[in-house]
Amino acid sequence: MIYCVEDDKAIRDLMIYTLHGAGFEAKGFADGKEFFAALKDGIPELVLLDIMLPGEDGIAILKRLRSRTQTGEIAVIMASAKGTEYDKVIGLDLGADDYLAKPFGMMEMVSRVKAVLRRSRGKEEHKILRVGSLELNIGEHTIFVNGERTSLTLKEYELLSLFMDSPGRVFTRDQLLERVWGLEYAGETRTVDVHIGTLRSKLGICADYIETVRGVGYRMEAKP
Repeated sequence: MIYCVEDDKAIRDLMIYTLHGAGFEAKGFADGKEFFAALKDGIPELVLLDIMLPGEDGIAILKRLRSRTQTGEIAVIMASAKGTEYDKVIGLDLGADDYLAKPFGMMEMVSRVKAVLRRSRGKEEHKILRVGSLELNIGEHTIFVNGERTSLTLKEYELLSLFMDSPGRVFTRDQLLERVWGLEYAGETRTVDVHIGTLRSKLGICADYIETVRGVGYRMEAKP
């Protein structure tokens, strides 16, 4: 998923249309308020972020993204019509992955998006997630519980990696079905409960890291 934060609706719609045509999922937002509200429901793989925005500008938004654990690694391409080196340097110094100078062509945008995603996915392969006594190595597809390697099924692994990548976040059963089983899955939410149960049984002393949020779903919290 790619998020486009651009206050000009015509440009924003064109960006989303072009990204859809290139095979990407994309959503657009007019300002930082809409963007950060959307982050509560899902973390994108890449953000196309305009610098000149109403309210909070792109530089301030980038600072907030990089300061948070859950959003610190999101790939970001900054865009600005100023045409000065200052914004480009500031954005890159703050951790932007690339920069587009307005006006830019849509094909150039797609090319930059693909290049940044290739680099960020390469880094993702070496990513290690840690929550309390749990460690998950994405590149090696391995899980360690208190230093001991543990075997999981594919769905159990995908559930655990989703929880560990967003500790503290509550996922509804429907969200877990969509993220792990896919939109086309026609099963019942009971499937999630069964897999959570088997996952907990394999996590040993870390089983209670996965908390049940009554009436909502599940979240991961490391116990002291």
